[in-house]
Amino acid sequence: MHGVMPSRIAPSTQSPRVTRRALAVAVVALGLSASSCASEGSYVWFTNLPRAEWETAPDRYKINVGDTVDISVYGNDGIHASGKVRRDGRIAVPLVGEVEVKGKYPADVARDLEVQLKPFVVSPRVTVNIDQAQAVLISTLGEITHVGSFALEPPAVLIEALSQAGGLTDYADKSRIFVMRNGSPPQRIRFTYEAIIHNEGGAAAFPLRTGDVLIVE
Repeated sequence: MHGVMPSRIAPSTQSPRVTRRALAVAVVALGLSASSCASEGSYVWFTNLPRAEWETAPDRYKINVGDTVDISVYGNDGIHASGKVRRDGRIAVPLVGEVEVKGKYPADVARDLEVQLKPFVVSPRVTVNIDQAQAVLISTLGEITHVGSFALEPPAVLIEALSQAGGLTDYADKSRIFVMRNGSPPQRIRFTYEAIIHNEGGAAAFPLRTGDVLIVE
């Protein structure tokens, strides 16, 4: 994996040699609940994840706080909104007012707006585009060349994260690569190095999310 992609964000200069005890402490410090690591052997193989975890296509990207969104109505230049999604997850749209967009697909927001605009516009055709998406922030731990935090341009995928982190160390167990994901419930998703570099089962393109921790044992 060394040299596959140049790093766009300078990684931490912290030493990559991390003991298992230090690794466990670091995971807790990153805010992952203890239940996610209740058993060192508990995990789910990436091949057993529901397909909803694999959504990477641009039209399946969910709008997030801080994204710059552009909303336009065909043939109605006066009905236009463009700006960042506020912390409350909303953006103001002419005639409609405050619209909740966080966590929704652009196509779904467009359909909702078409319904709300019908009292004002005949057969409204709304387009919702994401002009700029927030970077995906991840962390790396364990037997990986550069341990630290990275900002990846969306859509962020697993093989890119490995590349930016400089690949595995000589001490890495290539069969024990994990993505720790805090959620309800927390997940410990297992991969192998061979599956990633050969994209077996789509492993290379596994989509990462802000807050994910990539751990190599």
